[in-house]
Amino acid sequence: MTDLARPIQRALNVLLLAAAAIFFGLHFVHLPADFPNNSPWMDWSKYTDEGWYGDAAIRHFQLGHWYVSGDFNPAAALPVWPFVEALVFAFTGVSLVAARALTIVVFGGILLVSWLLIARHGSARDSSLAASISVLLLSANPFCFVFTRLAITEPLLILLTLLALLAAGRAPVRPNLPTILALALLLPLMVLTKTTALFLIPAIFWMLFAATGYRIAAFLRIAVPAGVLAIALWLAYYYFGVVRPGHLLDYRYLFSANAYTGMTRDNFLAVLADTVKYGRWMGKVLYPLAVAAGAIAVITAIGNFRRFTSNPLIPALLLWIAGYMAFLAYHNNLQPRYYLVVVVPLTLLLAVVVESLILPQITSKTGRIVALSIIMLAFAAIVFPDARETLNFVRHPDYTLVQAAKNIAAFIVQDQKSDPSHNPLILSISGSDISLITGLPSICDDFGTLELVDRVKKYKPGWYVAWNQVEDDKMDAMNPQFSLERVAAFPAMDDPDRNLLILYKLYPAGSQPPHPSHDRKPTPRRLRTRVGQQPSVEQLQH
Repeated sequence: MTDLARPIQRALNVLLLAAAAIFFGLHFVHLPADFPNNSPWMDWSKYTDEGWYGDAAIRHFQLGHWYVSGDFNPAAALPVWPFVEALVFAFTGVSLVAARALTIVVFGGILLVSWLLIARHGSARDSSLAASISVLLLSANPFCFVFTRLAITEPLLILLTLLALLAAGRAPVRPNLPTILALALLLPLMVLTKTTALFLIPAIFWMLFAATGYRIAAFLRIAVPAGVLAIALWLAYYYFGVVRPGHLLDYRYLFSANAYTGMTRDNFLAVLADTVKYGRWMGKVLYPLAVAAGAIAVITAIGNFRRFTSNPLIPALLLWIAGYMAFLAYHNNLQPRYYLVVVVPLTLLLAVVVESLILPQITSKTGRIVALSIIMLAFAAIVFPDARETLNFVRHPDYTLVQAAKNIAAFIVQDQKSDPSHNPLILSISGSDISLITGLPSICDDFGTLELVDRVKKYKPGWYVAWNQVEDDKMDAMNPQFSLERVAAFPAMDDPDRNLLILYKLYPAGSQPPHPSHDRKPTPRRLRTRVGQQPSVEQLQH
């Protein structure tokens, strides 16, 4: 770089980061709004996950305890996110806005640590645009926009993984206590945020291996004590902290409910193809370009492994992507939100491969001008359509779910005035989301360590909230205990199977509701529980 070019480069960095800051700020606009209706991403998390995975924090402040026996209690295995939420709720109270603001702050951490990673490992630190370009691509990405505005666990997992990569990459050749302690803390935090973090650990240990000069002895002097301490901390939580003392059933339930695989010998290739194909959710232009960058990196590794490893971030990002894509294929439950864990390393990989592997091979002035022109066109092809779609989401918010939840709460509160003995407890698959929005207590009608028929017998909910109609299995579970009266219905969201929230008042069996309801239907095929996803209590106890 010439002296004349350096100020231009710095000015471009400032402009890129300023644009990224603007798009990041837009994430805070219309925080209570729906996950955008009619978007390309039909993901069930927008109805359930914000409540489910924050339930421990929600219940701690609303009920005085985080645990509801027999119901769905994911915090037994995944305590980190609800703990962080609880710290925020201690100041704000239970609030959908506070929960979503928290996850956006986490996304801000993702942008910052991503910039630090690339800036540290870039091939031209004093003149690189790769870090700033990556941050802008992520902040303007509409896929990132919609999912980092949901209070779900994936953003925190990404941030912890990036921090672990940063810590591992800064490790000295000789054992260093701060590095060991940082990794020993971050690794169990990742797993206790989302168990699929196990698929990301190879990327972190590769970065550590590179930082120690690719010397096995030096690597082991840091990796072994860090790994032992990490396992010890996890075991302390498991055996002595929460799980074994009283929540082993809930812990096993979460793993059993997610232990199945939809991949078989017959559909192996089809599942792999779908896993790769659905990557386009992350960006119609970004995804193929990033895949091409990954292919270039792999070809480079085959032809010149030393050049491939000259920037350790490249193999680390490839291991991250490959590890999580392997999980997606194995799990074969290709919900868009799972790809959020992939879009960040994929975006970073594209920028780093261009800077570290492609541009250094172009030595002629004409060639570099042509290459830089192509890169600028590719960047524009990604960022301008993405920015336009993100701005469209910002300009056209909907509040159907929040409004429906508030209407349900208003109806129940009004009913309590005339019938104060009626239990305000809600039974619903979206009950935890309704609790987060309104403060009304709820239990889940789908997941739980007690069979639904036993759960309703134990807690005797006074209200049932269904999407569209009562499914057969839910009606069969409630019939021995309750008669249902349909009292209100509220449009919400855009899924054909879930676009009408219906409120039913539950009456004890034997009493006659004023207007008994008989509307029921078979469980929609796309919502049916997969084999093995709903284990019985007997299975969990053996």
